[in-house]
Amino acid sequence: MKLRRTLAIGLCFGLAGGCLATAQNAPAGTQSPAASSGSPATKVGLFVYPKNEQNPQQQASDESGCYGSAQQQTGIDPAAPPPPPPEADQKKGGAVKGAAGGAAGGATVGAIAGDAGTGAAVGATAGAVRGRRQQKKANKQAEQQAQQQGQAQQQQKLDTFKRAFSACLDSKGYSVK
Repeated sequence: MKLRRTLAIGLCFGLAGGCLATAQNAPAGTQSPAASSGSPATKVGLFVYPKNEQNPQQQASDESGCYGSAQQQTGIDPAAPPPPPPEADQKKGGAVKGAAGGAAGGATVGAIAGDAGTGAAVGATAGAVRGRRQQKKANKQAEQQAQQQGQAQQQQKLDTFKRAFSACLDSKGYSVK
């Protein structure tokens, strides 16, 4: 048991030492992919490649400038959180309408059977339940539709911003995809 623990501790120290040595021996001018992933183009999901051998500092400067220009031209800030989805029109009165329809149908069936009052009561109850279910289903569909419309509008705004941003970078000698 002690041998396993000793081996595990030795392995952990060995791995930690190797990681430290690698980090200390890394060239000073290199950046990790995570550090360079904060570029404006990356934030909006675009890939930018220099066509005219621009250096990384020039590319970062051009991206920042074009990002600001695209914001100014379009009035869109892709970093801003999306607005809350619009409220869907909630339908009301489904139970009442269902009860009225059910009562009428139940009274007719009850009259044939000989007791219109009992038939109307049973029909009203069944109609109210059905009306509520239909109302809930309609409200849920309206909510989903409103949410989809909000997402589509947000995507349309982002696409407009990307077009403006890409056009600016293209004019500065970059390939944007």
